[in-house]
Amino acid sequence: MKGENELIQLIVSILLYFVIFFGIAFILNMLLRTTWLMTIVYPFVVAIIIDNIPTWDYFSAPGEAFSKLANRLAEITIIDISILAAGFVGTIVSGIVIRLLRKSGYQMF
Repeated sequence: MKGENELIQLIVSILLYFVIFFGIAFILNMLLRTTWLMTIVYPFVVAIIIDNIPTWDYFSAPGEAFSKLANRLAEITIIDISILAAGFVGTIVSGIVIRLLRKSGYQMF
C-alpha cells in the first residue's frame, strides 16, 4: 500500500510541476514578449528550490554557497530529478505553445 501512495504522489508531483511552470512561463511570455525567458531562468529557480541557504549568500559568500549547492545537487534522487525535469519540460512546452499561437495570428498584450 505504501508503494502505491508513493507512486500516486510522484505522478501528482510531476503533473503539478509541469502545470505550474507551464502557467508561469506562459504568463511571463505573454507579459514580457520573450518566448524562452523562463526556460533560461529555470536552472536558477531549481537552485533556489533545492538549496537550504538564503539566496543572499550567493552574493555575500559565493564560494561557500556554490559549494553547498553542488553538494545538494549531488544528493538529489532520480525522483527529485524527474519532478524538476517535468517543470523544465513545462517551460519548454509553454514556449512552443506561445510561438504557435503567435504564428497563428494571436497577439497577446
